[in-house]
Amino acid sequence: MSVKKRIDELKTLLNDYNYEYYVMDNPSVSDVEYDQLMNELLKLEEEHPELKTPDSPTQRVGGEVSSKFEKVEHVRPMLSLGNVFSEEEIRSFDKRIKKVVKDYSYTVELKIDGLSVSIIYEDGYFKRAATRGNSVVGEDITENVKTIKSVPLKIEIKDKLEVRGEIFISKNNFNQLNKVRQEKSEELFKNPRNAAAGTMRQLDSKVVHQRRLDAYIYYGFHDDFKNHYETLMTLKSFGFKVNEKTTYCKNIDCVIDFINEIEKIKHDLPYEIDGIVIKVNELKYYDEIGYTSKFPKWATAFKFPTEEKETILNNIEFQVGRTGVIKPVAHLEPVDISGSSVSRATLHNEDFIKSRDIRVNDHVIVRKAGEIIPEVVSVMTEKRTGKEKVFEMIEVCPVCNSVIIRKDGEADYYCVNPTCDAKHLEGMIHFASREAYNIDGLGEAIITDLYNDNLLGDIADIFKLQEKKEILVNKERMGEKSVENLLSAIENSKSNNLDKLIFGLGIRHVGQKASKTLAKNFRTMNQLMDATKEELSDIRDIGEAIANSVIEYFHNEDNLSLIKEIKSLGLNTKYQDSSVNKDTVFTNKTVVLTGSLEDFSRKEAKKIVEDMGGTVTSSVSKNTDFVLAGDAPGSKYDKAKDLGIDLLTEKQFKDMIDLGE
Repeated sequence: MSVKKRIDELKTLLNDYNYEYYVMDNPSVSDVEYDQLMNELLKLEEEHPELKTPDSPTQRVGGEVSSKFEKVEHVRPMLSLGNVFSEEEIRSFDKRIKKVVKDYSYTVELKIDGLSVSIIYEDGYFKRAATRGNSVVGEDITENVKTIKSVPLKIEIKDKLEVRGEIFISKNNFNQLNKVRQEKSEELFKNPRNAAAGTMRQLDSKVVHQRRLDAYIYYGFHDDFKNHYETLMTLKSFGFKVNEKTTYCKNIDCVIDFINEIEKIKHDLPYEIDGIVIKVNELKYYDEIGYTSKFPKWATAFKFPTEEKETILNNIEFQVGRTGVIKPVAHLEPVDISGSSVSRATLHNEDFIKSRDIRVNDHVIVRKAGEIIPEVVSVMTEKRTGKEKVFEMIEVCPVCNSVIIRKDGEADYYCVNPTCDAKHLEGMIHFASREAYNIDGLGEAIITDLYNDNLLGDIADIFKLQEKKEILVNKERMGEKSVENLLSAIENSKSNNLDKLIFGLGIRHVGQKASKTLAKNFRTMNQLMDATKEELSDIRDIGEAIANSVIEYFHNEDNLSLIKEIKSLGLNTKYQDSSVNKDTVFTNKTVVLTGSLEDFSRKEAKKIVEDMGGTVTSSVSKNTDFVLAGDAPGSKYDKAKDLGIDLLTEKQFKDMIDLGE
């Protein structure tokens, strides 16, 4: 079989499997088999780039990091919808339609809580995607939308086609995303819509790909389309994902029945909705019914009332996170909201509480923000009896009694005691978590149990548990086999890459992405520890906040002692690209490219260095090993000379590539 034929075969298979999994929710192959086929296609396209096409599934994994979003003008305005809030208002909407046209029907759809998008197809291929913006001009988010696997890259229609839909994140993926962000001490997304919108604002489409967004299509514009429901069914046959609850209704009574049925099950849906969209079905009536300056008159959105409940705020307690941040938490009289019992709600910080005058023993109104996160909406001051206690921020850590501080420009207070039990415990839980060191069998409950029994005190103690095997075996609910598995997992984790160690240490503001960036740029823990603020800030994606945190962390004697100890225990402190199987002249070397190369594009040269185990950075520092200089190299060349860094010509680079191979 020819390479082209095999690539075409793989593309067809993978696109079919994507459709089965992401649109039909009925996969026919395992994840392992899918990944094997994808890896084969990636390899073939890498070897034969001339055979890569826009509809290839490999185009979904995210491309180059963008510097900005370009503005694009919509073919037709992306209007918003007017709202109705009751059955009476729904019937009034119907009466207004009836005054203008006769013999009409409706299509009703779930109003997915996400971000509106317009997608253009030309000659059967995905061409461009844009946000709503101000309804006339939006922003180009093409590369980000390509990563959404329920959006087809190729369709069986050659005419120009525009479809519109809603980008969203499922409840499950939203919860997973916030769990990861919480473990990184990053600000949580307030609701799925906020998460979807924030993700689409990412300049790096690889980040978008990792967050597993989805999209339902709710409009299509083509001369052959005559009514809305049939339009959606046609789009579904083209491979677009159309919401399964979409319903054709002959009259307004059917619409109201549909709304009542959805209201009963809305909390059981795997995604968030904030209402029901009602549209006249016959497209020929749209111009006749007309538009306002903001809304079409032939459609409206019914909004479900937000469920709010009254309860009593029994107490305000404080939690200490792994970075030392102190968070006030409201303990509530349990109340059922949107299908679940709510007994706790975050109160964010001192400013949040004082601005709302929230007091212990207050009657408060509580709701789930975005139907997900419990929040205190307001205080029922008229029900105060005089027994309420005015909030006062604590002055010492609730765990270790050390004085807490609030830094200039920040809303949070922090415990700065490096020996605080809460910070140690939360730090160990974070270190062993799946996203960090991924020590199988060492979850939160086990760590807490071992900590309470004085078998663990800090991260280093995890790697000394082998010495306490006999004690562990005799502990309740552990046993010899489970202990052996745990100790084996701990031992195997020592070979984890440097970025896992950096992330596991729990340096404030340093998440997974920043950890990998730091590891790739400095290659060893020693070099990272010696880095200056200027060298850190010069790295792309490492801002001032991260640079300051890294400097502060490595200037702390307790942290330095911990790192010295874990080195002695055999943990890997060097970074190695997973793609590198042997040492080369660029292994663990940092390279800067400057000037124009004759036989390589900048991207090609960067890939060669990275494939040979090196890292390409954008700025010259004392940690740079080589500067590859082409024509008109500029200031980077001069700085490299001043620092005594090896300067490579393009010919020398070619010779080194040959040597490395």
